[in-house]
Amino acid sequence: MIECPGCGGNLRFDIASAKLKCTHCDSLYDPYAFDNKTKDADLSQYEVTVYTCPQCGGELYSTDTDATAFCSFCGASNILMNRVSKELRPDFIIPFKITKDDCKTAYQKLAKKSLFLPSELKDATYIDGFRGIYMPYWSYNRDQKGHLEIEGEKTHRKGDYIYHDHYNLSGELDAYYHGVTYDASSSFDDALSAGIAPYNVKEKAEFTPAYLSGFYADTADVPEDTYAKEATDFAKKGTLENLKKSFAAYQIDDKNMEAITSSEESVERTMFPVWFMSYRNKDRVAYAVVNGQTGKVAADLPIDEKKYLLASALLAVPLFLILSLFTHMTPRALTIMGVLMLIVTGILYLTRVHAIKKREHHAEKAGLFRHVKLFPVIAMIVVSVLVFFSGSIHDELYYGCAIMSAAAIAVSFIDILKLYNVSATRALPQFEKKGGDDCA
Repeated sequence: MIECPGCGGNLRFDIASAKLKCTHCDSLYDPYAFDNKTKDADLSQYEVTVYTCPQCGGELYSTDTDATAFCSFCGASNILMNRVSKELRPDFIIPFKITKDDCKTAYQKLAKKSLFLPSELKDATYIDGFRGIYMPYWSYNRDQKGHLEIEGEKTHRKGDYIYHDHYNLSGELDAYYHGVTYDASSSFDDALSAGIAPYNVKEKAEFTPAYLSGFYADTADVPEDTYAKEATDFAKKGTLENLKKSFAAYQIDDKNMEAITSSEESVERTMFPVWFMSYRNKDRVAYAVVNGQTGKVAADLPIDEKKYLLASALLAVPLFLILSLFTHMTPRALTIMGVLMLIVTGILYLTRVHAIKKREHHAEKAGLFRHVKLFPVIAMIVVSVLVFFSGSIHDELYYGCAIMSAAAIAVSFIDILKLYNVSATRALPQFEKKGGDDCA
């Protein structure tokens, strides 16, 4: 905790003024006025309070000493264990610019577009649970300087012949990419991180622990070389695209990317602002995150099954009446229509299963697919086809198939909704962090 020089109250970073503000007397101070810059100080580290969730092992840290009441990662409502630790000092930080009220407004705009979102995720009290967290990022710098030779090609037709002219293009390359960033926390999903990107690194500031006052931060536990190749490839691809635009008359192939090399490479430890909210439902958790600099939102959006089924039932009534008034379908045609609907249902089911497998590699071991209900769909497809080709003159047989097909679709569709919510949420996290410098 940083004490106010005037009254001894608690100073917290005020987003609106970009200064430290006293919670008691409202005095404002420069964040850097409290940074320890003496010659004897170890500026490579700073002291923080580390909060550890006893359920999932997730860690947050802060310069404040206030105990937190819930875990941001698994949503557990309990007092987190805390200890004092030394953390490696980041090179720079982007302070929060979006206030909590602005964050909630941005999220509510997204939530309004999801008609079947669970009521809790639209409740003002729940939305107030957004927490400001500084997420760690690795910022890669790539300088490309020196002589470059690449191949180009021009194609033209003359008479019945097509001519390919090959060229060697050479010159001096001078390009740089500073601030190619990737999140450095294993607890921050890459999809969510990419969803709120990019950050404007031109607005970065020299790090001081005072910026953390009133907020939390996550630990950088991903090695700095994890995204090094991706950052290098990103820089190469960007340069190649610029060369293609500059030499549009030549067809420059992507194989030239290997000719582009970095003359200087470096990486910096950074912190970016994120408003973070978790929603826990039994053994699943959903996250909503807002870029604390730009206000861009990314969120897991499960649906309320009851709301969806009720809306579907209400919509089915007018659709049935319209189809009854303007269309006429024979019993045999009705059977084929049922088969087509069964096939669509099966495809939707398998699509959801594939999405879950893609996100959670060990989902099958966890038993998520023990309740596969495709058997009624497959069985009714077989029965309906057999009835159709039997050529029976009994309409009751075709109507019976149609009714049973509708029942199979309904049962499977309810399970599709459950599978969607599994794919739209996440398993409760289980971290194995040790904390302190071991995580940095």
